[in-house]
Amino acid sequence: GACLADDFEFVAAVVGPINKEEFLNALGSFKLTESFDIDQNLFGFTVDSIQTNRVWYFSRQIAKQIAPFMGTKPEDLKEDLTLPPQLHHIDFDESGLVKEFGFYTVDRRQGNTGGLGGAFGYFYGVGKPLPIPECKPYKPSLRFRMLNLLGKLGRKLSKKKSA
Repeated sequence: GACLADDFEFVAAVVGPINKEEFLNALGSFKLTESFDIDQNLFGFTVDSIQTNRVWYFSRQIAKQIAPFMGTKPEDLKEDLTLPPQLHHIDFDESGLVKEFGFYTVDRRQGNTGGLGGAFGYFYGVGKPLPIPECKPYKPSLRFRMLNLLGKLGRKLSKKKSA
């Protein structure tokens, strides 16, 4: 945590913002690096042209389980975990310390972790998702599905009128 500013925050699509202490405690409790050989496959580093203290980059993580994790053994997994592509950002303060870190899944149809990135992807990938909706693959709400159905119906009806 030496590279993290005192006012550091972690923020992602469904987690955060959380402060430095909470972030380090959570990261340490997951034990991902002890349980998996993780190839981050980082690429596309670029400085934000508007917020120049921010660097954006992508990852395409592939993780091989090498030790027990959440009650599963390496031999329990049929294949390595392939997380969906994720877009990360890091903000630096004036002294070069990390002020903010975050990431977002950019294509939930990729990989074998139910479209979930970060620690949620690992939990899901070994068959131990946390029991909350955010730790499950995306499923449109009933309202959203109904709205889509109404849109399709409206398009069909307008085609019939114009024919």
